[in-house]
Amino acid sequence: MSEFDDIKFHCSRRHFLSRASLGIGTAALASILAPGTVLDALGMPATTGAGALGMASGGPVGPHFLPKAKRVIYLFQSGGPSHLELLDYKPTLQELNGQELPDSVRGGQRLTGMSANQKSLPMAGSQFKFSQHGKGGGWFSDLIPHTASIADDICVIRSIHTEAINHDPAITFFQTGSQQTGRPSFGSWMSYGLGSMNENLPTFTVLLSRSRNGDQPLYSRLWGNGFLPSLHQGVQFRSGVDPVLYLNDPDGLSRESRRQMLDALKEMHLEEHKKVMDPEIDSRIAQYEMAYRMQTSVPGAMDLSDEPDEVFELYGEDARIPGTYAANCLLARRLAERDVRFIQLYHQGWDQHGNLPNDISIMAKDTDQPSAALIKDLKRRGLLDDTLVVWGGEFGRTSYSQGKLSATNYGRDHHPRCFSIWVAGGGIKAGTVYGETDEFGYNIVRNPVHVHDFQATLLHLLGFDHERLTFQSQGRRYRLTDVAGNVIKQIIA
Repeated sequence: MSEFDDIKFHCSRRHFLSRASLGIGTAALASILAPGTVLDALGMPATTGAGALGMASGGPVGPHFLPKAKRVIYLFQSGGPSHLELLDYKPTLQELNGQELPDSVRGGQRLTGMSANQKSLPMAGSQFKFSQHGKGGGWFSDLIPHTASIADDICVIRSIHTEAINHDPAITFFQTGSQQTGRPSFGSWMSYGLGSMNENLPTFTVLLSRSRNGDQPLYSRLWGNGFLPSLHQGVQFRSGVDPVLYLNDPDGLSRESRRQMLDALKEMHLEEHKKVMDPEIDSRIAQYEMAYRMQTSVPGAMDLSDEPDEVFELYGEDARIPGTYAANCLLARRLAERDVRFIQLYHQGWDQHGNLPNDISIMAKDTDQPSAALIKDLKRRGLLDDTLVVWGGEFGRTSYSQGKLSATNYGRDHHPRCFSIWVAGGGIKAGTVYGETDEFGYNIVRNPVHVHDFQATLLHLLGFDHERLTFQSQGRRYRLTDVAGNVIKQIIA
């Protein structure tokens, strides 16, 4: 079989024509543009990812306009934090504690199977006090005094709403723009769009922590690349001896031998690429090379021994314990300093169907100080201006009690109709509160923000028109916001 026959069997007509057109377009563009000028201004190297051919070989697409933010730190609170105990003050619920939720408020909205069969839906007022903070006078629970101390640095959005009512589809929706699995995650879209600012660390990193056992599981597909090239998937960092699995060389293999092996492997892959023209081969080569460089860069990034005592005092003493939320927040700052584009933290434990007053106190104690410390630390180091920080979960909690309501105990079911998150840095209008819910904290009455609206706004701050950041797969162009989404201009500075 000739080499031409080999190509014929591995390459479709559509694939051949698209490759040929990309090659011609790349050559034409290179002849009229000074390479790297715009990308350098945006913190984007001219050759990123698999090579210098940009989108054609896995490199960055590039922003559509000048971005306000270069990187994202996403503090995802898995399980659905109760907005009614944290960020959305509802004195009416306290006054009507124990009374039946009016049918006119629920309006026939869908409930989960855990409370749909309850004969009574007694309203549950928060047991925690709220007070006003910052120049804007936003209301914050006594559970989160450290977050209250950064009121002038954050924007609280109280009118987020989603469509999913159960954990897995709701988290998947927030992270990928679809309740169905298989789509690229937010971090992967950002890697595809902007590329890397650091050749020695992954563009997209993931850190996991938990406060309580038994909460909903998290799956690696939440930081997966979906149909994007595999070099855009998130890399999970772990606490312990091996921060990244399978990164270290086997015993007895020298670094020189590893280099020789990778060079030989690269030559083999390049020969195969000439035959089949599979872009995933480029991704594989890039990942091998990144892993080699990470052998020296990751230990330094993960080693907190060079941090002074005052930093641990800022984040809390738990920051000295690897794998805790506090330690991961500190690591997020270190990774941001090293120009990692997308830093995803997941913290489990917020699913409080019962015993909520006790359990949410545990969660708030573990997360409040480190979250606020991250904002303060980024700000004093001059990183907050071009770093977007997001804090929030997949949905809120019901204003009625799931199960029996007592004077000291209650639980709350899932509530997708309205909930609160906060955002800071990267072009966000600081010290503001956006959106409003009704007096029961059940429905939105002003400035609703759908998940796709939120995603579109974040992409806008990163320099993208969300309708134009697309990738074609199986004959259709996909985007993070699917077929919806509007930029919320009122929260942009």
